[in-house]
Amino acid sequence: MDVGFLGLGQMGAAIAERLEAGDVRLHVFDPDPVAMAPFVLRGAVDRGSAAAVAQAAPIVFACLPSGAVSEQVAAEVAESSALRIYVEMSTIGSQTMARIAQSLAARGITLVDCPISGGPRGARAGTLSVIAAGSAAALHQIRPLLARIGKNLFEVGERPGQAQLMKLVNNLISAANMATAFEALVLGAKGGLDPALMVDVINVSTGRNSATLDKVPKASCREASTTARSCRRW
Repeated sequence: MDVGFLGLGQMGAAIAERLEAGDVRLHVFDPDPVAMAPFVLRGAVDRGSAAAVAQAAPIVFACLPSGAVSEQVAAEVAESSALRIYVEMSTIGSQTMARIAQSLAARGITLVDCPISGGPRGARAGTLSVIAAGSAAALHQIRPLLARIGKNLFEVGERPGQAQLMKLVNNLISAANMATAFEALVLGAKGGLDPALMVDVINVSTGRNSATLDKVPKASCREASTTARSCRRW
């Protein structure tokens, strides 16, 4: 089976690794040759452009950094005569996803709106939550591939944009929990409680949430170090 993957950043690379298997011939592209190198060494085909990937594979996944980039890349792959199903895994909003779906449909290409949740660690482990919206036929065809990517697969509708809305609902709750957790921990610390002990108590009590289970412990581990982030085109 020929499958394409566009965007080998932190999330994209971890997801693409899950698709590598004996029955899948992976065709890849990322503007960063360093990101491409390990995939090519393992046998993936470097196609040199998004358009070339779409000419080589009837199913193409994309994990890109912004709505603008997603629209640009979708326009490039729309010229392909081989592409049939385009799986957009970026979190880019319902309106952007609807525009991409419309432009691809005009060329006979089906879009599956498919954001994910769980971070790079979940992607490597294959334990992501995968939220998908698209035609029943397209979802049926890619379901075995999505099963490699995530532990929890939710099909929320047939209209691209619906999965984006579900991801927004999740993110709003996550952000609210994070803000509340941080304020509460500051309150406790000002009152003399040990921050690490507070997190231990919360994580076995009713206050536990993704911030206390994951974000706060990670931040504590990185407290003494400074990390630099590099910018890539995508």
